[in-house]
Amino acid sequence: MKRNYFIVALIFIIFYVISFLTNIIGPIIPDIIKSFDLSYFMVAFLPFSFFIAYLMSIPAGMLLEKYNEKAIMIAAFLVATVGAFLFAIVPVYVVSIISLFLIGFGMAMLQVAINPLLRTAGGEEHFAFNSVFAQLFFGAASFLSPQLYSYLVSNLQRGNSDKNILLSTLATLVPQELPWVSLYWIFAVVSILMVILIALVKLPKVELKEDERTGAWSTIRELFKNKIVILFFIGIFAYVGTEQGIANWISEFLSKYHGFDPQTTGADTVSYYWGLLTVGCVLGLVLLKLFDSKLVLRVFTIAAMICLAIALFSEGSTPLYFFPATGFFLSVMWSIIFSLGLNSLDKHHGSFSGILCTGVIGGAVVPLIIGFISDFIGLRFGMLFLFVTLTYIFSISIWANPLIKNETIFNKASLENKS
Repeated sequence: MKRNYFIVALIFIIFYVISFLTNIIGPIIPDIIKSFDLSYFMVAFLPFSFFIAYLMSIPAGMLLEKYNEKAIMIAAFLVATVGAFLFAIVPVYVVSIISLFLIGFGMAMLQVAINPLLRTAGGEEHFAFNSVFAQLFFGAASFLSPQLYSYLVSNLQRGNSDKNILLSTLATLVPQELPWVSLYWIFAVVSILMVILIALVKLPKVELKEDERTGAWSTIRELFKNKIVILFFIGIFAYVGTEQGIANWISEFLSKYHGFDPQTTGADTVSYYWGLLTVGCVLGLVLLKLFDSKLVLRVFTIAAMICLAIALFSEGSTPLYFFPATGFFLSVMWSIIFSLGLNSLDKHHGSFSGILCTGVIGGAVVPLIIGFISDFIGLRFGMLFLFVTLTYIFSISIWANPLIKNETIFNKASLENKS
């Protein structure tokens, strides 16, 4: 099939929107705590409600085989629109939980639909490159969304609503004491615009490959009896839990222990965290062409532990540098754990991928555990739980035994001789 650059660009935009809606939770947590007078455990239910919705990835994969990508994508953005409008109109704590679950549900549906579409529209031979490029869009939104939050909240709090039409409109819609709710109006408008855009676009017909099919429940049950499947599911669970456990608590940590303004310095630090995580992905691609993936995972995990320890126990402005540095060393973990897992089985890759993707619920559970611990012994010691998840990730670099190792410039010749 001829490459469709417009559809590829559309998919990149969708990756951007997914990240924009997903990774804004961390910067706004201090405002949510203050606005609703919440404990750490109660505020942790917000990322929990968002990421627990990723349990719907497997049912969404089954729906994708029955309906087409366009229907799934439109439905996904409609669900996200409802969720965003719901909280924008009724900004109370209970509604925020329902709202984030609906938005998370929509994002889970999108994740299932867009990768096969990217392969078809961009060409199979370009799929790896396009996937990496899409992750750069994902990272760019993670970097910029905290900046938008900072811009909106700072200006609305200072009464600068006459600066432009966006601020003046939001000032009439958002309660004066809850300026951060303006983000949900942005979410709602962006989601409905995506519904309209996708509805107007003619998408190519996608034939799902074996490794993109979710499979029947019987296959899922069979895989869950396999120890390897469980171990790598926990690996993805641990990684996303670590990634979100840091991102969600950075701003509140800096505010509580160092007195930094969460709406400026806190938001900037979260932004740099996601920015360096994205930059690290690019470096990771180079390193995986030079070294065995297990070695890269081992070294990067140790470095992440060191940076996190310094960020948690250092004084002054040091955490402003080491929290983002931790993100840099987390960058390679998702792709390495995922590929090691798939390369450890010789069949049912589509169903296994679906199971691994549901490991994203680690982003729901780990921040919740941190919040629970923090209510008793403080946030600094609550975040020490992240060393449990990082230790598990480190263990993967020791016990993983893939059927196929990643090709490097050093082992390429030997792999070719074996084939």
